[in-house]
Amino acid sequence: MRVGAFLLSAQFPGQSHGEVLERTVRAAVEAELAGLDAVWLAEHHFVPYGVCPNAATLAALLLGRTRRIGVGTAVSVLSTTHPVALGEQAALLHLTSGGRFTLGVGRGGPWIDLDVFGGGVDAFENGFPERLDLLLRWLRGSRVGADGPQFTFPEVAVVPQATEPLRRAGLGSWLGLDAPSGPVRFPRQRQDVEGLGEELTATGRPTAGPPVVVACTSPGGVRLAAERGLPMLLGMHSGDEDKLRMLELYRTAWLAAGRGEEQLRRVNRQHVAAGVAQVDDRNSAARATLLNAMPGWFEYGLGAHRTVDGRERKMRDPRQYTEFLCDLHAVGTPKQCADRLLATAERTGIRRFALLAEGSGDHEATLHNIARLGSEVLPQLG
Repeated sequence: MRVGAFLLSAQFPGQSHGEVLERTVRAAVEAELAGLDAVWLAEHHFVPYGVCPNAATLAALLLGRTRRIGVGTAVSVLSTTHPVALGEQAALLHLTSGGRFTLGVGRGGPWIDLDVFGGGVDAFENGFPERLDLLLRWLRGSRVGADGPQFTFPEVAVVPQATEPLRRAGLGSWLGLDAPSGPVRFPRQRQDVEGLGEELTATGRPTAGPPVVVACTSPGGVRLAAERGLPMLLGMHSGDEDKLRMLELYRTAWLAAGRGEEQLRRVNRQHVAAGVAQVDDRNSAARATLLNAMPGWFEYGLGAHRTVDGRERKMRDPRQYTEFLCDLHAVGTPKQCADRLLATAERTGIRRFALLAEGSGDHEATLHNIARLGSEVLPQLG
């Protein structure tokens, strides 16, 4: 099992943007020291729900501040960015980090962002497949052109090429002997030597370039990911039964695309489930921490969203949603947190987790939560 921290750069009431981003950077460094597998970064525009507007840019900073931990986007929104521009960023981060970068992509929501960045409603409602395919061609090719409804341009050279062989870090770097962030408290989790979520070739081996995962919240998204041979990123609102339904739909679409069972077995190990983690000595204390902070953040952050065309939107009751997340995820004592993760893994087969660790809204409490996740929960996961 591979457990990472999900960092939304959430702005809780009363906090400045700078304070929030400083907490995110320190949390990523703490996650490496704690031995977590990865940090996953979200991006949002114009709302305090998350104040990072470009997850790939923040990933670049964190890759420079760390030496061992993986850094991924969860997600980079394709509806508001040019796929080639994002592909160039991803290739740059992949090559300069020695392969520690994972590109998570999604179509985003029907927000005013679509007007601001020029994609429009069509980019959200119909354009995601074309954008994803152009991005994938860029990440695995040497020359790319486009002749589609959204993007038309003559063939150009791909520079830098994500498919070039990686320079692997030396032993001293891997052991952290040259790491300015200090010695790791707990060893990084064992890596899957068969790949870290890459798209699979026809022979079932990972393609070159950065691993790519696709955020899936609908049947259409699940089918799209399966048809492209890409693992899914499942949202923190999904319970185990929801995950199972999406995995079964994924399997059906995978086999319909002519892919084999052995390939499916391999890619199933690369799906990522987002969740929440709050570790405390008592279950009631862990829940109280989140119930005291997260409803205000949801109301303040999600309530600021504006739709692109004035369409009606409904928002969950913030407190009920927080209680729902507490019931669903790793919230409680270290043993309860470990048991919850193990239960999900046994029920669904999912082995990779991106856990929201900043639900307290407090700078030092977030760092302490991540440290306990590494020192008290991970050892119980085998």
